[in-house]
Amino acid sequence: MWMIAACGSAIFAGLTSILAKCGIRKTDSDVATAIRTIVVLIFSWIMVFVVGSADSITQIGTKSLIFLVLSGAATGASWICYFKALSMGDVNKVVPIDKSSTVLTVLLAIICFGETDNLAVKLVATMMLGIGVMLMVEKKQSGSKAADNGYIIYAVGSAVFAALTSVLGKIGISGVESNLGTAIRTGVVLVMAWIIVFMKGKQPLLKKLDGREVMFICLSGIATGASWLCYYYAIQNGAVSVVVPIDKMSILVSIGFSYIAFKEKLSRKALCGLALMTVGTIVMALFG
Repeated sequence: MWMIAACGSAIFAGLTSILAKCGIRKTDSDVATAIRTIVVLIFSWIMVFVVGSADSITQIGTKSLIFLVLSGAATGASWICYFKALSMGDVNKVVPIDKSSTVLTVLLAIICFGETDNLAVKLVATMMLGIGVMLMVEKKQSGSKAADNGYIIYAVGSAVFAALTSVLGKIGISGVESNLGTAIRTGVVLVMAWIIVFMKGKQPLLKKLDGREVMFICLSGIATGASWLCYYYAIQNGAVSVVVPIDKMSILVSIGFSYIAFKEKLSRKALCGLALMTVGTIVMALFG
């Protein structure tokens, strides 16, 4: 079941990127992040009440709560970087860098959780993922200016915080029902996202929102909520070093839809990188 949940996480995460890109063409990325977090929070708590785990909130230990909060803060930072990068660069350039968090996450899982079964296979698969990411990272060809490649800094920040999210979340969700843990983390992300909006003085932009883009932002939030519920069920019941690479194959969904929706094409080098990432993920899932 946790392998199926990991696959579900990948599919919904892939849809998230495309829906979010449609929602931030004119909408500020920080404002969009804050709005979609509201949707994710509502979705998360609905699931908590559906599975009947709300009563167990008083039984969460201090250690679990601290790590859930830290995981939520890391998620918030990752989101802010990610959607800023999406607003600046193409989906098929931003997503591969963000997915490089897989490499760091697998290494941290081996160190922190002792997931050393089939270690050689995991290391080889991780190396394939890393090389694949490097092949897929391409600078814009618009002739210019460092500003054109500014998305890279934000995408790298997104990857680093995403890796920390997985490790901190694994610790925090131990002994906590996965839907409830997701809802608590989302509350932290919501607070963080709106603090950023007000600190940057962007609240007046809320009056100028485009209705169509708000719809896509909300759909992105629903997809994110579904992805998170699948993901945290998977890491609670499975090996982080296997779940994370499967989840990161959302890149296939993102790139497929980016071609259909935005006509964003991959170069031959990037296609080779995507193939390496796919093979590395399959090896990790089957033999890791």
